[in-house]
Amino acid sequence: MKSISLIQFLIEERRAGRVNAELSLLIEVVARACKRIAVATNKGALGGVLGEAGTGNIQGEAQKKLDVISNEILLEANAWGGQLAACASEEMEDPQPIPDMYPKGNHLLLFDPLDGSSNIDVNISVGTIFSVLRCPDGISEPKAEHFLQPGTTQLAAGYVVYGPATVLVLTFGHGTHEFTLDREVGSFVLSRRDIRIPEETGEFAINVSNQRHWEPPMQRYIGELLAGTDGPRGKDFNMRWVASMVADVHRIITRGGTFFYPLDAKIKSKGGKLRLMYEANPMAFIVEQAGGAATTGRQRILEVQPTGLHQRVPVFLGSKKEIEVATHYHLVADGAQG
Repeated sequence: MKSISLIQFLIEERRAGRVNAELSLLIEVVARACKRIAVATNKGALGGVLGEAGTGNIQGEAQKKLDVISNEILLEANAWGGQLAACASEEMEDPQPIPDMYPKGNHLLLFDPLDGSSNIDVNISVGTIFSVLRCPDGISEPKAEHFLQPGTTQLAAGYVVYGPATVLVLTFGHGTHEFTLDREVGSFVLSRRDIRIPEETGEFAINVSNQRHWEPPMQRYIGELLAGTDGPRGKDFNMRWVASMVADVHRIITRGGTFFYPLDAKIKSKGGKLRLMYEANPMAFIVEQAGGAATTGRQRILEVQPTGLHQRVPVFLGSKKEIEVATHYHLVADGAQG
C-alpha cells in the first residue's frame, strides 16, 4: 500500500474543499513543532529536560522543564507563519498576540503543550493537544473573549502522543485519522483513516483513589462496573489509568473504552478537573468524529458555552453506549429524566 504523508493528506483535503490553504498550513506548522517536542521528550535526562522548572502556570501547578520548553516551541513555531490571529496556551493566563512584524491570519489556536507532564520523569507517554477556531470577523487584536466559542465551532482538533511511536490523531470534522511519525524520513505518515470507536466496551479509565469524593450517580455507575458478572451489568470490566489524558484517550481511539474525570467534592468549586478549551473540547471533537460520545455527565461537551479561557469541566468520553449509561445515571439523579 502506498504511504500517504500528512502533507499529501492535507493537499487532498484542500482539493476536496474540506480544508482551506491557511488551515492546512497551520496544521503543518503545529505538526512540525510537535516533531521538535518529540525530539526533546525522547532525549529525556540526556537532554536536561527532566525535573521541575521552578515556576508555576496560571493553573497554580508546578511546571516541569519540558512544559516550558514545549510551550515555547509551539509559540515560536506559530508566531510568523501568517495563519494565526492569536493563540492561547494552558500554561499562560492570557492569549498570545501575533507580533506586529508578522502577517496575521484568520485562525485562533489553543493548546495544552504537554499533557500528562507529571509522567515525564518516569518515562510514561505524554502528549500535546490542540484546537483551532476561526477568529471572529473584524477582530484584528483578539482577546480572551474571542476564544470563548463552543466546541461545535472548532475547525480542527488533534493530539500527539510521545510514546514508543510518535502519533498524531487529527480531525477536521470529517472523520478522525491517525498519522505515525516515520523517524527515518522525518514525516508523519497516514496509519489509520476514518477510525471508529466500538460502541460497546468492557474497559474503563478513572482515578479510583477519588471514589470517596464522587457524586452518588458516579458511585452507582462505577460500583456496577466493579461488581462484574455478579452485578446488574452482568459482565466483567477491566480498569486502566495512565494519568495522562492523551495516553488514555489514545487507547480508546485504538481499541475502544471509556475515560472519566467526574465532578467530585474536592474539585466541585472549580467546576471540574480538566480544561474545557485545551483538553475537553478538542478530545470531544476527535472522539465524536470517531463515533464515540463525550459529555460532562449532564450535557454534550461540545455544546457547553465557555465562560472563561481556563474553565474546567467534568469529562466522560469514549465508547458511546457506556457514556450514555453513565450520563443517564447523572440526569436521573438530577431529576432531569425518568
